[in-house]
This record gives sequence, structure tokens and C-alpha cells, in this order.
Amino acid sequence: MKVTFWGVRGSIPCASDTHLKYGGNTSCLTVEKGDAMLILDAGTGIVELGKYIRAKNIKSASLLLSHAHLDHIMGLPFFSPVWNPDFKLDVFAGHLKLPRGIESVFNAVFGEPTFPVPIKAMRGITEYTDFVAGEDLSLNGFMVRTIALYHPNGATGYSIELDGKKICYITDVEHVISQPDQGIINFIKSADLFIYDTTYTDQEFPAKIGWGHSTWQEGMRLGQAADVKRYALFHHEPDRTDAIMEKLEAEVKSQWDRAFVAREKMIIEL
Repeated sequence: MKVTFWGVRGSIPCASDTHLKYGGNTSCLTVEKGDAMLILDAGTGIVELGKYIRAKNIKSASLLLSHAHLDHIMGLPFFSPVWNPDFKLDVFAGHLKLPRGIESVFNAVFGEPTFPVPIKAMRGITEYTDFVAGEDLSLNGFMVRTIALYHPNGATGYSIELDGKKICYITDVEHVISQPDQGIINFIKSADLFIYDTTYTDQEFPAKIGWGHSTWQEGMRLGQAADVKRYALFHHEPDRTDAIMEKLEAEVKSQWDRAFVAREKMIIEL
């Protein structure tokens, strides 16, 4: 499997020369195997992904949403394949309760008066599926396991498995101080790549309780308890400039050699 990070920032995109090294686009990554592609979240990073899909002449993909907060869906109308009727994009979400499913959310957000073109005009979107987090999905040859995450309005974590390799995507999740989440530990057990919401530090976290995010130290504790092989810090706080991120990365690597900071266009081969 090939993992590509297209957007690694949280909350809002950062168009600044202080955010070039690590990237300013919001959450989006892909998992590929041959012609099969899974897309995780549709933040502004998905715009550049659209160019890649056109260049590679990829005909279909499945979009797995962690949740529907704006920073995770705002790139969708600018993702060029959705305007191509010959492309096929299936959209999945596991945090919403019917009848207000993901299609209903998209209709509300991407329509008048907040957006000039209705979602039904995006003919590349061919199907919407709302599931209950905790269900397993079989998509494009991948086994996808899911877990409910603690976040305002709900969120879903994913484990993607193929050919004995396992990638876990756990973002937009809040932890409880001094109470490691055993459910997450079991879910990510022995993962080859563990991607985690590291918006804050342990020192910042007490002032952010209730905001729905976690810390890089908590991610490290979970990863070590689960014996993951690689741990990627993700969903970086917008105010963290490249200079701040460089210092953070040095501290992280000094504490665990399996940890690294995700950057835009970074590719991980498993």
C-alpha cells in the first residue's frame, strides 16, 4: 500500500510562507494499491489530489470521512474529479444519524446561500453510504474497520488492512487525562502506520478540554501501548509555523524513534 499525505493541517488552511515546509492544507490523505484508491477526508488537500487523479487517469475512488466539520469537507467542490461524469466517487460516513445522513449534510453546505452550485451537479459523486461506526467495510479490495471517536458531533476512525499490512487513521479525537483509551489501543494494535490527531501538547491540553482534539504525547502513549511500527503526528494546529514544527519534530524524535511529523506530499510505502 502507498499512503500519500495531501493535507495535514487542522481547523483552517494556512496560506502563508511560514507554513511551506510542513504544509497548510487541511486533512486529506490517500491509500493506494494498484488502481484501487481510498481517500481519507476532503479538506483542502484534496484539491491537489484531483490533479494527481487526472494525471494518472484514475477512474474511481472511495471517500471515507472522519466527520463533516468544515475543515474536513471544504475541499470537495474544488476536487476536479467530482465534476467528471466518467469518474466514480463513493462517499462514506459513520458518525451521522439518519435521516440526516452525509448526503443531506452536503446538500445543506454545498448549496444556496452558502455555495452557488448544488451538490447534485457534482456528477462524479455516484453514491452515499451512512454506516454506524464499529462496522466493517470491504472496499476496493481493502478491509476497512471502523471505530467511533469522542469529538463534538461525533467522528470515525479507520483501520485499513491489506496483504498483512495495517494503517490506522485516528483524527479529531479527545482523550481523558491519565486514562488511555483501551478501545483505541486494541483497534490500532501492531499497526504498520498509526496516524493520530496531535493538535496540542500535554501542556496546552487542559485549556482545550471539550474542543475535541488530542496531543502528540497521548498519541505516543497509545502507539507504544499498541506496539505500532510507525507513528505519524497529524492535524497540526494552524498557529504552528515551520519553525515551531521543526522544534516539535526534534523533540518528538528524541523521545521515540518510531515517531515522525506528517508533511504534505509525504509518501509512505508499506
